[in-house]
Amino acid sequence: MLPAGTPVVERVARWSTHHRAAAIFGWLALVALAWVIGTFAPGTDARSSPAGDAGTGQAALDRQASRAPLWENVLVPRDSPAVTDLVTTLTTSGAVADIRSPLDDPAQVSADGRSGLVTFRILGTGSEIRANLATATAAVDAVAARHPDARLAQAGDLSVSGAVDKSIKEDIGRSETRSLPLTLLILLAVFGSLVAAAIPVLLAGTTVLATFGFLSAVDNWIPVNSATSSMTLLIGMAVGVDYSLFFLRRVREERAHGVEESIRIAARTSGHVIVVSGLTVALCVTGLLFTGLDNLRGLTVSTILVVGLAVLASVTVLPATLSLLGTRVDRLRIPWLGKRGTRSRFWAGVASTVTRRPALWTGVAAGLLVLLALPAAGIRLQDPAPAESLPHSVAVIGAAARVQDAFPGITMPAHVVLWSDRGPVDTPAVRRAIGELTARTPKPAVVVPVGDALVVRIPLGGTGNDEAADRSLTALRETLLPQAIGGLDGVHFAVAGRTAEAHDFTAQVLARAPYVFGFILLLAFVLLLAVFRSVAVPAVSILLNLLSAGAAYGVLTLVFQDGFLAPLLGFTPYGGVLGWLPMFLFVLLFGLSTDYHVFILSRIGERRLAGGSAREAIVEGTARSSGVVTSAALIMTGVFSIFLSLAAIEYKMLGLGMAVAILLDATLVRGVLLPAALALLGDRLWPPEAPVRTSGNRLIQDAKRPPHEVRAPHGGRGRAGRS
Repeated sequence: MLPAGTPVVERVARWSTHHRAAAIFGWLALVALAWVIGTFAPGTDARSSPAGDAGTGQAALDRQASRAPLWENVLVPRDSPAVTDLVTTLTTSGAVADIRSPLDDPAQVSADGRSGLVTFRILGTGSEIRANLATATAAVDAVAARHPDARLAQAGDLSVSGAVDKSIKEDIGRSETRSLPLTLLILLAVFGSLVAAAIPVLLAGTTVLATFGFLSAVDNWIPVNSATSSMTLLIGMAVGVDYSLFFLRRVREERAHGVEESIRIAARTSGHVIVVSGLTVALCVTGLLFTGLDNLRGLTVSTILVVGLAVLASVTVLPATLSLLGTRVDRLRIPWLGKRGTRSRFWAGVASTVTRRPALWTGVAAGLLVLLALPAAGIRLQDPAPAESLPHSVAVIGAAARVQDAFPGITMPAHVVLWSDRGPVDTPAVRRAIGELTARTPKPAVVVPVGDALVVRIPLGGTGNDEAADRSLTALRETLLPQAIGGLDGVHFAVAGRTAEAHDFTAQVLARAPYVFGFILLLAFVLLLAVFRSVAVPAVSILLNLLSAGAAYGVLTLVFQDGFLAPLLGFTPYGGVLGWLPMFLFVLLFGLSTDYHVFILSRIGERRLAGGSAREAIVEGTARSSGVVTSAALIMTGVFSIFLSLAAIEYKMLGLGMAVAILLDATLVRGVLLPAALALLGDRLWPPEAPVRTSGNRLIQDAKRPPHEVRAPHGGRGRAGRS
C-alpha cells in the first residue's frame, strides 16, 4: 500500500496500473456512452440570445406566432430586358411573394443609375422554405441563361447564410483530416516510435469524440454553435496531446527505474502538472461567463468539458496503457528519429547564455515582445460581414459583394422591430410614423408584418459593419426612432439584425472586459501562489503572459486589420479584428501557458532543492524541460496553424492568434525571458524556509529523492510497498 499523505494523482495512477482492464475499458465505455448520447439523444439546438437592444428586438419577435420572412436580392442591369423576364418568371414560380423591382419602385435603382435590384420574399414554413429557395434560385439561373449579356447576382438572407454554413462544415472537415496526420508526424519525430506516437493521438481523439457526444446533450440548454465545435476540436487535440506528451516523456526519462516506478514518478511530477494545468484552464475559461453572452457560455462549457476529459484520460487510462505495454511502447521505431536525450543541449546553451547577463536578455526579449505588441494600440474590434468572411470565389459571396457595392447596407439591413403589449401594432398611426422614418433613411426599406409586430428593414449604408454603419445605427436608435415612433402611446421599438447584433456584442465585450481580465489575473496569481508558495513566481508569470498576449494582439492587428501578408494567407482585410477573439485568446492563453510555466518551474525547483545554485537550477531545469515544452508547443502551433488554410477569415484569425501566442510563449518567453527573469531574482525567487512547495503534494520534494524512497507520514523515510 502507498503511505498516508501520498498525492491523489499518484494514488489514481497507481490504481490504474494495478487495474488496467478496469481503467482502459472504463474509458472506452465512457467514450461509447458519449457517442450513444450524441447519436440517439441529440440536442434541440438551444438558440442564443443577442446582447443589448438587438436581443430585446429578437425576443419580441420570438414571442410572435409567426417568424420573420426571409428575403433574397438579385442584382440586374437596370435597362436590361432581363428585369422584366426575371419578375415574370419569379411571379409564376409560386415560390416567392412581395416582388419589388426597378419597374415599379425608383428606390430599387442604384445611386449611379446603372443597376437595379429585384427583391422578393421566400414563401413557406419549415422545410418548404428551402424547397422554395431552390425553385427561386433555379428561376434566376434560367433567366441568366436566357440573357447571357446581363450579369445577374443573387444574394440574400438564406442564400448567404447557406453558403456560410456550408463553408463552415467543409472547414471543420478539413481541419479534422489535416490535424491528425500533422500531430502524428510531430510526435513521431519526438518519440521515434509509431506506438509511442500513436498513444497521445488516440487519447486526444477519443477525448474530442466523447466531448462532442456530451455537447449534444448540453445543447438542450446552452447554445453550442459551429464555431464552438471547431474550437473544441482544436483545444481538445492540443491539450490532449500535450498532457499525454508530458506524461509519456517523463516515463521514458525515468525508465531506468522500471516500468511501474517510472509511471509512479511521472504521476507524482508530470501528472501533478497536468492536473494543475487542467484546473487552471477550466477556471480561467469561466471568466468568459462574466461577459453575460449566450454564445460564449457554450464555448465555456465545451472547453471545461474537453480539458477535464483530457486530464482524466492522462491520469487514468494513460498510466494503465503504459503499464500494459511496458517496453513495447517503443516498438516500430523509425531510424534516426526520437534519439535525443532528456536534456536539450540547445536550450541548455540558451539558458546558460541568458543567465550570464540576465538584465540584457530580459531587456532584449521584453523589448521585442513590446515591439510586436505596438500595432495593437490601433486595434478595432469588428466582425466581418458575410461578404467579407469568405473569399469572393464563393459564388454567393461574390454576388453579395456586388450587391453591397451597388446598394450599400442592403445585405445587412437594420431590423427595426415594433410591438405593443396591447395587441397588433399595425395601425394607421404606426404606418404614418414608419413613412416619416423611412423618408429620412437610406432606400430601399421594406415593412414586414410578423405576427402582431412589424419589422422595418432599413439599409444602414457603408458595408453594414463599418464605422459608417455604426454611425447610422446610432443615429437610428438615438435620434430617428425616438422622433418618429417615440410619441406613439404603447408602441415599443428596438433595432435588431446582423449589424445591430455585432455592434451590441462588441459593446458588451468591451464593457465586461475589465471584469474578465481582472478575474483571470487574480485567479492566475492565487493558483500559482498556492502551487509555488512564492509571490515572485505568479508576478513574473502574469507579466510574461501579458507580454505574450500583447504580442499576439499586435500580430493580429498588423496582419488582419492592416493587411500585412494578406495575399500570402489568402484573405482580403476588412479593417478590423473579431470582437470576441482578443478576450478569448487572453483567457485561453493564460490557461494553456500554465502547462509550460508549471512544468519548467517544477524542474527548476527540483534542481534547486537538490542543492544546486539558483543559476545552475535555472539552466538545468530549463535544459530538461524546454525540449518537451517546445515539442508540445510545436504540436499546438501546428494544430492551430491548420486554421490558416481554411476559408473563413474568422478561423484564420483564431489560428494565427493562437499559433503566434503559443509559439512565442514556448520559445522567446519560456526559453529566454523566463530564465533571464528568474536569474535576476536569484535566491529571492523562493522563500528560504519552504522552497517551491506545491500545495501540500510534495511534488518537488519527493522528486529530488531516489525513486524507490517516499517520505513517511511523520517525516521519516521508508521504502515504497508494492500493493
